[in-house]
Amino acid sequence: MRVLAIDYGQRRTGLAVTDPGQVIANGLTTVHTTELERFVLDYVTEEPVERIIVGHPRQMNGEDSENMRRITPFVNRLRKLLPQIPVELYDERFTSVLAHRAMIDGGLHRKARQNKALVDELSATIILQSWMESQRLACEHSAVEP
Repeated sequence: MRVLAIDYGQRRTGLAVTDPGQVIANGLTTVHTTELERFVLDYVTEEPVERIIVGHPRQMNGEDSENMRRITPFVNRLRKLLPQIPVELYDERFTSVLAHRAMIDGGLHRKARQNKALVDELSATIILQSWMESQRLACEHSAVEP
């Protein structure tokens, strides 16, 4: 089953998804935030999704950022509409910076790096990859403990 990640934005939202074996995170798309709920509901009817990860925007001091006031109602609606799929918040600090760095390292020209939809999708991919890595480390850590 797949894991779906959401980088929720005020206007646009980036989405990423794992392969069915949950080995690799891939960018899925970017949608207008007004269409996000419908997109997610349609997606989970067509693809088996085990969990939904939503980027948790925090400031440098660890407090929630301004966007959390929009994300919380969205997460609550998802949990109500899809009670069989856990919806989890995951720290998204630095994902936009990492997305821009990945684009530069990947050789994308300035014009392509200004594509905000691409940055949003890449940010969702980074959130998902980071979540997957944290899960792997947690499994390794629990396997080491007696």
